[in-house]
Amino acid sequence: MAHIHFDPSTHPHRRLNPLTGEHVLVSPHRTKRPWLGQTEPPQQSNLPQYDPQCYLCPGNTRAGGQQNEKYDHTMVFENDYAAVLPPPGPAAPPAPHPLLTTEPVQGGCDVICFHPRHDLTLARLPPKDIERIIDEWCAIYKRRGAQEGIEYVQIFENKGAMMGCSNPHPHGQVWSLSAVPSLPATELSNLKKYSLSTPPSDAPRGPLNRACLLCDYVHFEVTVARDEGRVVLQNDHWVALVPWWAIWPFEIMLLPYKRHVPSIVHLTDEEKASFADILSQVTTRYDNLFSCSFAYSMGIHQRPTPPNSDAVPEDQDEENLAHLHLHFAPPLLRSASVRKFLVGFELMAEPQRDLTPEQAAQRLRGLSDLHYLNVPQSADNVTATEAVDPTNS
Repeated sequence: MAHIHFDPSTHPHRRLNPLTGEHVLVSPHRTKRPWLGQTEPPQQSNLPQYDPQCYLCPGNTRAGGQQNEKYDHTMVFENDYAAVLPPPGPAAPPAPHPLLTTEPVQGGCDVICFHPRHDLTLARLPPKDIERIIDEWCAIYKRRGAQEGIEYVQIFENKGAMMGCSNPHPHGQVWSLSAVPSLPATELSNLKKYSLSTPPSDAPRGPLNRACLLCDYVHFEVTVARDEGRVVLQNDHWVALVPWWAIWPFEIMLLPYKRHVPSIVHLTDEEKASFADILSQVTTRYDNLFSCSFAYSMGIHQRPTPPNSDAVPEDQDEENLAHLHLHFAPPLLRSASVRKFLVGFELMAEPQRDLTPEQAAQRLRGLSDLHYLNVPQSADNVTATEAVDPTNS
């Protein structure tokens, strides 16, 4: 039988995600599959600067009856419909069967409005405004992480109706819980397991001079030839890449690569500025991909809570085995109206993708840094919305 040369851009194969220990099935030969299924309505990109009916615009009344302050930059408030409630909570009831256990959870849920403008997402904000959001993330992470009983703080954003966002005003959330949720717990466990190994690498190392899975991974990725690899963007401190094990078509992992960074509160001012800049570029390229307000879920994974004392030196603290990184999970696949669904085989067996991560990275690399709504047009074609300075400066 003739030997067949394996081509990852043609032949189906599985890829391992070392952070979760799970595989994804890659089926690049299916990219030409015709689509007659569900299409999504277009994402609105012509929102007003202020919406009197919006629960998150400055000065408006929220659904629960509270009035928003007339904020100038960011605004933070406790979610009026929180998923978890503050302590004290009830004790766990007796289990009716060993397989049917209950674990009470307490905590808090915060909402952070990114900007007073109703129409400006991260992709349309200047990096200086994104730096203010990062500072707010740090403040909530430190405040909630220092509260008694809080074991984990999750910062995230849902953007777009197809990702379950209930309000188009640019905002994110922070949920703080008395238990470490399943996905970050799995990642942290695998990071710790890897740290006890001795892989040959000249990448940065974590506390106790141990190996870091993500330091080693990103150290390799930035050495791959750009036209063959998965790196989308890179600046002095951060890399945005489509991970080897990506599930979502244009999934991105964003992380610092010059040194081991356990959390956002460990970032220097220069690293924060670079963080804001690359967040702006990533979200701009997302919008430019299909010329729409690109939907995604984004979450920050880092050490569960910030350091709360100087009793343990930073380089001796095992909690610092975590490596700060962001996951962007966007559903759009072929156009602004065709999305990926995690159904069937993916629910019952394992995730599957058609477009390879390398192909996705190439598509994203080829996009402009200039937002499509800010592209100069002839005077006859400029709409009132496009003519507005997005920063109102």
